[in-house]
Amino acid sequence: MAPYLANPSRYDEMPYRRSGNSGLKLSAVSLGLWHNFGGVDRFENGRDIVRTAFDNGITHFDLANNYGPPPGSAEEAFGQLLRADLAPYRDELIISTKAGYTMWPGPYGDYGSRKYLVASLDQSLKRLGLDYVDIFYHHRPDPDTPLEETMAALAQIVASGRALYVGLSNYPAPLLRRAAPILRELGTPCVLHQPRYSMLDRWIEPALLPALADEGIGCIAFSPLAQGVLTDRYLKGDIPDDSRAARHGFLKPEQITAERLDVVRALNAMALERGQTLAQMALAWVLRHSGMTSVLIGASRPSQVHDAVAATKAAPFEPALLEKIDQLLAPLA
Repeated sequence: MAPYLANPSRYDEMPYRRSGNSGLKLSAVSLGLWHNFGGVDRFENGRDIVRTAFDNGITHFDLANNYGPPPGSAEEAFGQLLRADLAPYRDELIISTKAGYTMWPGPYGDYGSRKYLVASLDQSLKRLGLDYVDIFYHHRPDPDTPLEETMAALAQIVASGRALYVGLSNYPAPLLRRAAPILRELGTPCVLHQPRYSMLDRWIEPALLPALADEGIGCIAFSPLAQGVLTDRYLKGDIPDDSRAARHGFLKPEQITAERLDVVRALNAMALERGQTLAQMALAWVLRHSGMTSVLIGASRPSQVHDAVAATKAAPFEPALLEKIDQLLAPLA
C-alpha cells in the first residue's frame, strides 16, 4: 500500500472553534473512537474512517482508556494508525483520552484517585505510542475521592508533560463550579467539558451550559445523534440487525418507542425541508450554541464522516424553526 498523504486542502472548509478562554481550537466536528475501533472490529475499516476524517479537516480524535472492546484496544488501534499513517502529522492532531471507569481489579483501577489517574494515563500512552496526549479528561466524578486530590492529579499530569490540557466529562454543574476554580488556582485551567447532549437529551441546558460560560470552559458534546436514533436508521420502526439497538449496548430496543419515533420522523421532515439529512440537522442544532466548541461523532463507515462534515455548512436556524423544534421535543423532556 502506498504511503498515506493527507489531502492538501483539508483545512479549507472545516471551521475551528476556540475552547472556552483557552488558546486551543478544535475542529467543529471531532471523531470519537468509542465504537468501531476495538479489537473485535476490522482495522482497515477504522483506518479508512480516520483517513477520511483527517482529509476533511477533522483534527481531534477522542479516546478513553476503556474504549474497545476489549478495554484499551481502541487506543492500541489508534496507536497503529499513528505509526502507519499519521505520525508525520502529529503536530496537526489533537488526541485526547480519559480515565474514570473500571480498568483493572482492585482498589486502584477505577474512579479518580491520583494513583489511578496517573497509572491509567501511563498505560494509555504506551498503547498509543505517544509521549503525551493533547487533552486528558477525568471521565466521571468520583463520590469518594476528595475533589482536590483529583484536580491536583490532573495538574500534576500536565506539569509532568503527559498532557497539554485537562478536561472533565460527565460533571454536573454544581461540581464543575467547584472543580474549575481549583484547577485555575493550580495553574492548569479546565479547557473543555464533555457531556452527553442531543435534541433528545437536553439535560445540560438549564445549568451546565451557563456554568461553562461563566467558567470560560469549552463544551464538546458526545452522543449528539442519540446513539443513532437521530439518523434514518429507525425511521421505518424496525431495529436493523447491524444497529446499536440490536447489539443491546447503551441503546436498548425498548428506548425506540412509538412516541419517540413520531418525533424523529417529524424532525426528519424538517431536515429535508432544510436540504439536510436528519443527522446533519441534529449536529447543526447542537453546534448552534455559541459555547459549543465541537461535536463528537462516531462512524462505522467513511460516508458517515462526509455526512457529518457537511453539517458544518448548514444555514443558521431561523428563530421560528427553533421554536417549532422546541415544541416538538417538549413532550419528551
